[in-house]
Amino acid sequence: MRGIIAIRSVVSYHELMSDRVALLIGNSAYPKSAILKNPTNDAKDLAKKLRLFGFTTTTVVDGTKEEMETAIETFKKRLDKAKVGLLFFAGHGFQGKGENYLVAVDSKTAGEIEARNSSLSLNLVIETMEDTPTDTNIIILDACRNNPFERAWTRSLAS
Repeated sequence: MRGIIAIRSVVSYHELMSDRVALLIGNSAYPKSAILKNPTNDAKDLAKKLRLFGFTTTTVVDGTKEEMETAIETFKKRLDKAKVGLLFFAGHGFQGKGENYLVAVDSKTAGEIEARNSSLSLNLVIETMEDTPTDTNIIILDACRNNPFERAWTRSLAS
């Protein structure tokens, strides 16, 4: 006797889509001449689109260094249960001593050393994402690299 065995796996939409997590950071409210117009809107808009594609999103708007670090820690916990992780940052970024940094709205910008120590290291973000069991990690940086603080740093070094 021939038989046909059909095995059907029933997976809910929520289960199927819950394996995608995203952290979006949009920093616009920098001091004085460093204000940016679009990052907060970009982060919010991208979060909406990602939710349509099944991502669970967390959005940080005008994040301080502490808020950004807390968001990264929470993101790491969510990545432990995810297959896809996506981080989006829009705001100011700079390179110092060969390392890239994401500038928080409360970063100290009087000098490069202060800025490095009060900004979020991109290497920390990359290492955090690499240290999870996700299948795919995506980092999207929309960082303004024309450093508005560099002129002050140059001036302070010259004096």
